[in-house]
Amino acid sequence: MIDAVALEATASDLETLATGMNLMWALVVTFLIFFMHAGFAMLEAGQVRSKNVANQLTKNMLTWAVGIGVFFLIGMGISNNVGAALVGGDSTPLTMFGAESFDWVMWLFSAVFAMTAATIVSGAVAGRAKLRAYVAYTFLLAAVIYPVAAGLVWYAPGENAVPLLTDLGFADFAGGMVVHGVGGVAGLTAAWIIGARMDKYNDDGSSNVIPGHSMTFAVLGTLILCFGWFGFNVGTAATVIDPGAAAEGVFQLGDFGYVGSVAMVTALGMGMGAIGASAVSLYMNGKVDTLYVANGMLAGLVGVTGPTDLITPMGALMIGLLAGAQLPLVFSFVEKTLKIDDVCAVFPVHGSAGMLGLIIYPLWSIEGTAIGGGLVAGGILSIEASAFGPQILGVAVLTIWTVLATAAVWGGFKAIGQARVTPEHERDGLDVSEHGVDTYPEFGRPEVATDGGELYTDGGVEETPIKMVTAIVRPDRLGAVKKSLADVGAPSLTVTNVSGRGSQPAKKGQWRGEEYTVDLHQKVKIECVVADVPAADVVDAIREGANTGEPGDGKIFVLPVEDACQVRTGDTGPEAV
Repeated sequence: MIDAVALEATASDLETLATGMNLMWALVVTFLIFFMHAGFAMLEAGQVRSKNVANQLTKNMLTWAVGIGVFFLIGMGISNNVGAALVGGDSTPLTMFGAESFDWVMWLFSAVFAMTAATIVSGAVAGRAKLRAYVAYTFLLAAVIYPVAAGLVWYAPGENAVPLLTDLGFADFAGGMVVHGVGGVAGLTAAWIIGARMDKYNDDGSSNVIPGHSMTFAVLGTLILCFGWFGFNVGTAATVIDPGAAAEGVFQLGDFGYVGSVAMVTALGMGMGAIGASAVSLYMNGKVDTLYVANGMLAGLVGVTGPTDLITPMGALMIGLLAGAQLPLVFSFVEKTLKIDDVCAVFPVHGSAGMLGLIIYPLWSIEGTAIGGGLVAGGILSIEASAFGPQILGVAVLTIWTVLATAAVWGGFKAIGQARVTPEHERDGLDVSEHGVDTYPEFGRPEVATDGGELYTDGGVEETPIKMVTAIVRPDRLGAVKKSLADVGAPSLTVTNVSGRGSQPAKKGQWRGEEYTVDLHQKVKIECVVADVPAADVVDAIREGANTGEPGDGKIFVLPVEDACQVRTGDTGPEAV
């Protein structure tokens, strides 16, 4: 605590200044949390197939668009009414916030927490949920499901009122269970009700890997989320200026030792989560899986979010490590044992990690009895045994409520045939079927790519002097092929990145720790149209430049061209070539 500094100003002026500075800080951290939506959008877009990217982006935008209005009109009032019904007191939408000048800012601060819980669900049901069903569920989550959970822990209208679970001893500082746990459990329940993606499971129950389309997007989204998380945790902790002292005529800074501790715990949890996931991935697969590292960072953050203000530095290290380490194990259990297709691993990242952090935090509680010492403040352990019961009870109550409410909503959608898109739409991709767009139109649709099928002609075309020589070769041989073609005087060529299979052996790829077969190899397609230069010379030149003597060097095709036209001059036939 920095010593108070007396200023030559009235108490009213100081209170106004303190309120303004606190207001600005509250807005900054709120904007940081809002920016996490960009992280969720990128993280989820990277983990789905390219044919479903626009659908995932749209869901993330509509989560905010629908949820913010619903939370304003219904959700905040539900949270207060839950508190009023359980602990007594009058309920109005903003009574719990105190100073009137903060009412609307703190409502927005509450709203971005609610929207975070809502957007988590979209990653679990990616690739097969109907947009209208997801939007309807978002409406109900923002209106009822999340507000009830928050009302049990955070919102208690009336002076000196305490929410029910908090009154029983349950503690959740920044939403490890209220926000992330609820979102993770809701996502898992929705994925269970709606069923797995097509081709995810075989008839014998074994699972297939369906890799996402962009590791780059997934990692970018992860780092954006990590950045926004400081607003999530530190924003919950911080008061820049002590308004009570300002009202008495003293300009006094808030407790920055406390705020610094929250920031430190957040950073340690983030780092240790990545290490925990990396270590388990290495043990399970012999490799450090990139996506597990990214997901582990988030799991570590979720693990320390609930008890951020309640744990020692050793607790931050251990809870972050364990939250990251459980991620590959829980994901494998959900996928292979429960047979639930959680596309973006929302349950092990947000659900089980949030539960774990809140249940085991009493092992490193700042209020506990220190065991061991010398490493960090609080010792190796700092056990508060009396906290285990309330934490387990609180986690159980919030889990049961979320499962029942989510199962009722998605079960209802499923019963009337509105939960899932048709098999044809799922096969085509939700970008086209739900939105009528193609996220990557320049690259064409994957369904029309060929992989070495036969080429047919009708046999009745009269021989023409124009030939098209098409070759599929290794990308690293392109330079040598271009040089060979220049040597024989080939007038022009077109090069396209393609993929295909032939005699080259398949190789193994890895997605979230699981291997899958990659039988489409990266190649380049070279097209060269000639008239005066003999096609046979072009074929020889390409073969000379592309040949390595190994399977997978490629193939060359020679096709007759009926006619050609030069755009600039209008010349046709051989003159155009």
